[in-house]
Amino acid sequence: MNAPTTALPTVVIGAGPIGLAAAAHLVERGIEPLVLEAGDGAGSAVRGWSHVRLFSTWAELVDPAAEKLLAPTGWTAPDGATYPTGGDWAAQYLQPLADTLGDAVRFGARVTGVSRLGRDRVVDVDRDQQPLTVHILNTDGTEERITAGAVIDASGTWSTPSPIGGDGLPALGERTASDRISYRVPDLKDPAARARYEGRRTAVIGSGASAFTALAYLADLAKDTPGTHAVWVLRRGIGGSTFGGGQADQLPARGALGLAAKAAVDDGYADAVTGFRTTAVDKSGDQLVLVAEDSRRLDPVDEVIVLTGFRPDLSFVDELRLGLDDRLQAPVELAPLIDPNVHSCGTVYPHGVNELSHPEKDVYLVGMKSYGRAPTFLAMTGYEQVRSIAASLAGDQEAAGRVELTLPETGVCGGAGLFDEPDATKADSNGGCCAAPTTLQIGVDAPATSGGC
Repeated sequence: MNAPTTALPTVVIGAGPIGLAAAAHLVERGIEPLVLEAGDGAGSAVRGWSHVRLFSTWAELVDPAAEKLLAPTGWTAPDGATYPTGGDWAAQYLQPLADTLGDAVRFGARVTGVSRLGRDRVVDVDRDQQPLTVHILNTDGTEERITAGAVIDASGTWSTPSPIGGDGLPALGERTASDRISYRVPDLKDPAARARYEGRRTAVIGSGASAFTALAYLADLAKDTPGTHAVWVLRRGIGGSTFGGGQADQLPARGALGLAAKAAVDDGYADAVTGFRTTAVDKSGDQLVLVAEDSRRLDPVDEVIVLTGFRPDLSFVDELRLGLDDRLQAPVELAPLIDPNVHSCGTVYPHGVNELSHPEKDVYLVGMKSYGRAPTFLAMTGYEQVRSIAASLAGDQEAAGRVELTLPETGVCGGAGLFDEPDATKADSNGGCCAAPTTLQIGVDAPATSGGC
């Protein structure tokens, strides 16, 4: 039988920045949203890195439709020129927005599956006429199923970090050494976390903004605590683009972040090991030894911080007909715009419903999840995504196809920053985005060289 979908809510999975923005845009369009969040509050994933400062300013982190929704409550936007921490973002914006949405947001509701009513992914007949079904596991252990006219999956990628292995699989021994391995940027202001790393050797695996952040944190700890040292493990070599855009970066705090990582190496608080693709984690007494594909073995370390990116959890949308790129696990129309094999530097164009549509009607992956494995996401990109999708669901295709966002010309590179002052970028870098790569000398007293993006 065919079930009508016009009176059904649009289910939004995840009460993070993009999920809540989606709800705000749906409300603005007169569409009933229902936001389902597995955590106990808004921005649960963001609160997981509450100690880390973003390299986007408040002006770039507040969605326009959300701000309109908040305005009648007396909410005042923070200073748009400042850089919040994740904790600031969650407490000062995301939770007030969820409170304003009221009963449209449900916490403690984990989505375990999405499908078509009475249709698995094999069945064609009357498929598009059926509503979507969403299965939920509540914190009290009860299960339920609700129907939806559309589903916007903004669940992100925070729960599925990538492993150590250079082949995308866990390195041999990675699981058994899990008590010494972390997949998050440590909060070294927390006494327990500080005690874990002070006076010890820590390997940091990764080459993005999160790795930069961890290196800068550990360098600060090393200044105060003798014996603290980092080993920065990179799968690639080091060139002009390794440390970011420096002063040329149109996101100043992002440029400062790369320069801080470079300073950690140049000042002797970290060693860099390049071209090292880990295949095994061996134990050596109470320490760990990383082993590469080429059989190189690093000196033993006490801890390992793995910051090799994230990947989408597609398990609960497996019964849907999604059109995903076979490399990035991002929508096929979006993938060429964000492919890090091509776009290591350069603008990710604003995009919306056309790039985010799937063979399954009225199903959208948005935010970090839409980028699959690409490390290139900014909040304002996600806000533009959900603005376009809400317009399309409301039947306003002209607005859905319109671009209402201008992004920094130096490209969109995901991650988080350290600094609250743009002046922090004023350091020893004179390169620009897409400059020709130059080899950097690694070690104490290395000369300053040009950077890239």
